[in-house]
Amino acid sequence: MVKVKINGKNYEAEKGEYILEVCRRNHIIIPTLCHHDGIAGLGCCRLCVVEVKEGKNSKVVVSCVYPLNADCEIFTESEKIKNIRRTILSMLITRAPAGDRLASLCQIYGVKAQKRFTAPKTEKQMEKACVLCGLCVQACASLGTGAISTTERGVTKKISTPYGEPSDDCIGCGSCAAVCPTKAIEIGETKPNPRKPGQRVIWGRKFTMLSCVSCGTDFATEEEYIWAQKKTGQETGALSGVLCDACRKKKSADVFAAAFGERV
Repeated sequence: MVKVKINGKNYEAEKGEYILEVCRRNHIIIPTLCHHDGIAGLGCCRLCVVEVKEGKNSKVVVSCVYPLNADCEIFTESEKIKNIRRTILSMLITRAPAGDRLASLCQIYGVKAQKRFTAPKTEKQMEKACVLCGLCVQACASLGTGAISTTERGVTKKISTPYGEPSDDCIGCGSCAAVCPTKAIEIGETKPNPRKPGQRVIWGRKFTMLSCVSCGTDFATEEEYIWAQKKTGQETGALSGVLCDACRKKKSADVFAAAFGERV
């Protein structure tokens, strides 16, 4: 175990544990944009910086990817750290003024638009919310689809499908939109009617939704369902009579209960 003093209070952490994990476990708030519990730390947004003092030395580190290997003292809201976060937020809000979460953080830290940071004139900035955190790309890659990536360079860098065209690799699962911290990824859905199934639109492509035959809920796109079957080695090719996860689990529980004379 490692002894850690955070903002004047003493705590313990496992050796190698990241600072952000320790702070969140002890209800110490550190702002993040590029962090998600289901994805390995990226350290892109830099909002989670903290000041670490080990012996006589002090340094600023990115808490989501900095492991604790020795006793130390940590400051998460020192004036130095606040000023760094204000600068980072100033740059991010200039690039992505449409993000509600970013605007909320700017309000907390008293950040206003600054003339020294300018947005590219070729972009409609008020329509942008992407802060290039990379979570969506990481989520897509983790699934094994890799339908989106960062494209272009410098101030025109963005997240997109290849050449900005609808991607054949995209399965319309919406994982990218689910992990996006600023809701920058547009995803739209239409509800099914008796004559037409529901649809999902994402990255410029339309997907037909599958409805659970038990509860009637739209739970996946056809492409997502086929992909999941292939990944689990249970490919049947059937797209009718399918059940959502909740109803499938309930059905399994009912079968189990019937087999043992129980009632659930």
